[in-house]
Amino acid sequence: MATLDDVRRIALALPEVTEAPSYDGQIAWKVRNKSFVWERPLRRRDLEELGDDAPAGEIMGLRVADLDAKDELLLAEPDLFFITSHFEGYPAVLLRLDRIAVDELTEVVTQAWFDRAPKRLAAAHRATLPASDD
Repeated sequence: MATLDDVRRIALALPEVTEAPSYDGQIAWKVRNKSFVWERPLRRRDLEELGDDAPAGEIMGLRVADLDAKDELLLAEPDLFFITSHFEGYPAVLLRLDRIAVDELTEVVTQAWFDRAPKRLAAAHRATLPASDD
């Protein structure tokens, strides 16, 4: 089970990341002023919309590359990722933090960073990573 401290550690280990309050006072992590992961507690409207399916644990918002990537995550892992009507048509998902393993959290936060980072910064960081076998 991952925690907010895991999100913080993973996000701040990426190049040029800052931690700052979002517009609603929750914590957001940004790369060059572009949020890629943030705290996103469910609001009253979300709770009403989700009803009995509303998760009780900590929720994070997570940017994705595009709407296709969003749909893939929602279909592949509905126990981890979900949305409310607030996120319809927007390239982001909500993540049940208490259901994700730290290694998978590292993958999705890092991918969100790559999706939001400027191309040159992303390429420079990618060049520092070990070669992948895939």
